[in-house]
Amino acid sequence: MLLFLFFVHLASRKGYAAPVANLPNARASIDSCDDINTCWKLFDVIWGCLATIFACTWVSVHPNVPSPNQSRPALLWHRLKMMLVGIITPEIMVGFAARQFLEARTLSNEFGFSRTHGFFFCMGGFVSSVGYPLATKRQLRLLPLGPEFLSGIRVVAAADLMDKGKGDALSKGVALVQGLWFTTQCLARIHQHLSVTELEVATLAFAVVNIFIWLLRWDKPLDVERQIVVGPPKPPDAQPIAPTRLPLWVRLSSVITGFPRRHYDPLQSTSVPSFWSLLFAKGRIERIGVFGMTALVGIVFSAIHCGAWSVNFPTVEERWMWRSCSLVITVIPAFFFTRYLAPLRDR
Repeated sequence: MLLFLFFVHLASRKGYAAPVANLPNARASIDSCDDINTCWKLFDVIWGCLATIFACTWVSVHPNVPSPNQSRPALLWHRLKMMLVGIITPEIMVGFAARQFLEARTLSNEFGFSRTHGFFFCMGGFVSSVGYPLATKRQLRLLPLGPEFLSGIRVVAAADLMDKGKGDALSKGVALVQGLWFTTQCLARIHQHLSVTELEVATLAFAVVNIFIWLLRWDKPLDVERQIVVGPPKPPDAQPIAPTRLPLWVRLSSVITGFPRRHYDPLQSTSVPSFWSLLFAKGRIERIGVFGMTALVGIVFSAIHCGAWSVNFPTVEERWMWRSCSLVITVIPAFFFTRYLAPLRDR
């Protein structure tokens, strides 16, 4: 809703956003421009914002390892879908990142390998010689294969796992510089009492949210396309795996809550689902932590939109639509977090 509103608002302008210098009245909203060298043009606003959103989201999205032998267009389409989720509901991507972070840390503590190994395990990077992914703790504990799987995972160096990722210093550096440049520019204009467009406010919110995602996924390999085979050799009588497609409602609900184990059997799959995580097998403290972080980031993301409360809109209706939507998306995360805590307090 907010994305639609600020695009409508920008389209209703005369082609220029607020000037960046030489304002006769610093707090006045000026829609015209007499000197093009001192104006921040509409194209510059849209281009800078879209470039920042794309760069931040592209780097922050860390897809799980896909099924083998997927084509390049299929991999790109999957990544774009993940980016779309991150753009429409960035706080949900934070929740997914938090679930995998806590589970990777737990795996590291329980089984004695690095957090990078834990992330690689959560994202379906380790597979058996038969072809099914190692995606549950039970697979590492169950005799007789569990110890062999575990020893095979420990043999792989964390540096080799990170080397399989495509997130080099250049791509992450470009995204970081783009985000810092945009944030600094917005803060400088606010400090000089210059107007900031609604699109810039929303982009600033995206940049802040992606900082949380980057921190949570610091040790997670980026854009891995090939799995690592661990464990004993493939038995001669092994049957080929015919993956089953999960119902749509299960895939949609997993974006928020994770996958219930009854809906996914790794032994009947060749990869883990897009939003797979193991966290909900644990206690309520971890659940509260994930939902609390999701709600907190959602509130921060929405509160930044409230920063455009006093921005000049073409009409009163648009102003109140923006204010209403900003308040609603600020209240929703807190409401759902409170509803989630209510039954836990009774246990």
